[in-house]
Amino acid sequence: MSVQTEQADAGGVSGVQKGEAPPPRGAGSATKNGGGGQRRPGGRGSFTPYLLLLPATVVTIVLLGWPLVKNGMLSFQNLNPKQLILHLTEWNGIENYKETLTNEEFWRVVVRSFVFTAVNVVLIMVLGTLIGLLLARLGKRMRITLLLGLVLAWAMPIIAATTVFQWLFAQRFGVVNYVFVQLGFEDMADHNWLGTQFSTFAVVTLLIVWQSIPFVAINLYAATTTIPRELYEAAALDGADSLKIFRTVTFPFLKPFLWATLFLEVIWVFKSFAQVFAINQGKPDRLTETLPVYAYIEGFGNQHFGMGAAISILTILVLLGMTSYYLRTVIKQEEDEL
Repeated sequence: MSVQTEQADAGGVSGVQKGEAPPPRGAGSATKNGGGGQRRPGGRGSFTPYLLLLPATVVTIVLLGWPLVKNGMLSFQNLNPKQLILHLTEWNGIENYKETLTNEEFWRVVVRSFVFTAVNVVLIMVLGTLIGLLLARLGKRMRITLLLGLVLAWAMPIIAATTVFQWLFAQRFGVVNYVFVQLGFEDMADHNWLGTQFSTFAVVTLLIVWQSIPFVAINLYAATTTIPRELYEAAALDGADSLKIFRTVTFPFLKPFLWATLFLEVIWVFKSFAQVFAINQGKPDRLTETLPVYAYIEGFGNQHFGMGAAISILTILVLLGMTSYYLRTVIKQEEDEL
């Protein structure tokens, strides 16, 4: 009896290797039939993300891609009003680009655009960051009041805001000149704020900074809400002052938000057209033209549409260069964190 039992035990062990559990019931049939809750790689669900992206892709191609292609084709043409009316197409190769890149005025506008962008972005980021940190320290009522004012300033249409600033800085009946006169500056009674390059850019800068601060401030305030309170309590217990707490606790958490907001503001300010053009149409003597305004005036003002298209394509290339630098920096930061 014992011999038979030992043989039965040996046969059972030989059927299943040590350390392996017997397969569950139905595992083989589930694998063959694709059941058991497992989804095959080529299943129907794998196409769902592409179907969801399809409408947005089509709209982007129609509204952005096709006009960009047409503008690129126009930049290789010599198009004037006569040819436009007669539907004539005169291809001139890269002549528009050669003429633009060899024009000293174009490079002056490029330098002016970069300086204009740098000044605006620095003011926007500094003031927006300070207001964002202020929002985090205010009480509930004052915070809601300030947020409401920021949202209203941000929601105002660009042309409406530009018109208001034109009224404020008007030469004869402007509010700014009136206030200066009331303060005792009689020589400011008929001051022309749009008469010189510097003062015109000062008005435009004030307008753009006023419109851009709400985005930065609200974005930074939202970022401060993600910082754990325990870190501030620990830093205070260690005897750190306000500056050290900001440097060691607040800034490391806000750095990704600051970097992303900085990039967005650089792009937004660099391509700003409505404020610069509506304030003074690039005057006086075309000294306040940035690249978008320069492209518009060369294309529509001088009725050389191919030249304007070439300048706009070059502007897009500059923006793409900024975007590639930003993406390369972000990818490098992610690799360093890993």
